[in-house]
Amino acid sequence: MKYNLKKIAVALMVGTAALTSAQAKSTPKYTSYLFTYFTGNAPAQEQIRYALSDDGWTWNPLNNGNPVIASDSIALKKAVRDPHILRGEDGYFYQVVTDMASSQGWASNRGMVLLRSKNLINWEHHTVHFPEKYKGTNFAHVTRVWAPQTIYDASVGKYMVYYSLLTDDGSIPYDKVYYQYANADFSDLEGEPKVLYDTGDAAIDTDIVKDDNGDYHIFFKTENGRQKGIKQFIAKDLHNSKEWKLQPGFCQDTNEAVEGAGVFRLHDGSWCLMYDCYGAGHYQFCKSADLMTFKRVQDTKTTGAFTPRHGTVIAITAEEEALLKAWSDLSIEAEHLAKRSVPTLTLYQLENREAIIKEIKATLNGEASLKNYQAMQIRLKAFYTK
Repeated sequence: MKYNLKKIAVALMVGTAALTSAQAKSTPKYTSYLFTYFTGNAPAQEQIRYALSDDGWTWNPLNNGNPVIASDSIALKKAVRDPHILRGEDGYFYQVVTDMASSQGWASNRGMVLLRSKNLINWEHHTVHFPEKYKGTNFAHVTRVWAPQTIYDASVGKYMVYYSLLTDDGSIPYDKVYYQYANADFSDLEGEPKVLYDTGDAAIDTDIVKDDNGDYHIFFKTENGRQKGIKQFIAKDLHNSKEWKLQPGFCQDTNEAVEGAGVFRLHDGSWCLMYDCYGAGHYQFCKSADLMTFKRVQDTKTTGAFTPRHGTVIAITAEEEALLKAWSDLSIEAEHLAKRSVPTLTLYQLENREAIIKEIKATLNGEASLKNYQAMQIRLKAFYTK
């Protein structure tokens, strides 16, 4: 049988181009960034808030800096901290948060909240309460289940949730980092906690990212010793910590006290390490080309409507950004209308104000839809002309 080498070469070129085109269509183009965070130690501040950025350095809070997800609707403690957000491999977004009200004490945390969403606005939520789930074991004695985060573990095809644990019975005498896999619908954790790594001393605020070579970079905060700060392991295997390589020095580009490290990919392929300089009143953002050396780019003052504490960032598409902005604009409109003074309203507007506010809230609480938000804005514009 004779082969036409020219035709084969052309076919291969066409096939490669088609594959590249299909890959391009399946890979979303990210245009901006979403920052999810909480703002302080009072219950009203321990709520999930959002901010957007075009460049990853300068942030604008959504919803006038007010909560996007109310803690009393999702958490046993009616307050949450340390939100971590992940774009899943299955079309879902995932968030995990510390279920804690710091006003009840720093040893008052007993679990976490798991959240899942298709659109960043409507979130399914489930609590994991360790004293109840692990009754009769040492895990029922937790006093801290801090800063949970999620990463997809391709080796098992599951989402791995990792967090720091401390107990009051002596079985976990300092904060160690544990992990579990979430179940299929992200409503619970499977099995009992297992140690992810143990430095021999307290470690909190772990954040794990994977580079283009397949290496894991495990960032964490040391809690004891003469200098607290952000350290890093590099690993080939997430579950073989004996082979992890601890990097020298600290990652933060400051001598200020820091916590809540979060690492995310920038559009240009480089990386950002951000952390809370909680005693200095600002968040610090650093850049790295190789996830090894980080240089400060910007200090963002935590003032006014934007006062972030320990949060995380993902890149989002233009469509996702438009949906979030439309939701935020409509929420702000509802708040503005509710606060408008009587002399600024017509008799019709005054008589129907409560009804249209109720209608706006129903739209906001319903399934997220840019079309519905835009229609409600048209409805609201017509209301103001009467």
